[in-house]
Amino acid sequence: MARYWIVVASADHIRTAVDGHFVQAGHGRRAPVETFHHGDGVACYAPRERISAGAKVQAFTAIGEVKGDQVLAVDRGAIGMHHRRRVAWQDHASSAPIRPILDQLGFTRDRGAAWGLAFRRGLFEISKDDFQIIAEAMGVARP
Repeated sequence: MARYWIVVASADHIRTAVDGHFVQAGHGRRAPVETFHHGDGVACYAPRERISAGAKVQAFTAIGEVKGDQVLAVDRGAIGMHHRRRVAWQDHASSAPIRPILDQLGFTRDRGAAWGLAFRRGLFEISKDDFQIIAEAMGVARP
């Protein structure tokens, strides 16, 4: 049975992941990507353009499906090993600002000004219904 996830990263890091057909979480640590399995849905949320800087984005900017169960290790030299999973990203997904759907999502509904607390985890599981709401806001059917 598929599970559904949100990965939080800067918009520039999400673009790199989409271009490379992968997902990583937790700054490349292995444990976070071991939670993903073939067929799981992944939506990426970008709070800002760049890590700890840049313009606010506050939008879902990529959505896709995990392909395969292999964790890929990539040597980033001085940065160290990064662990990733292959993802088939939706080519025609549009960026979807979160504010118009805050009251529809189970993990943000009724949180008022504290709606962003869920995203501080960096990676978290969501319901199939929430994933569908995000997919529809991005203009795609369930990936």
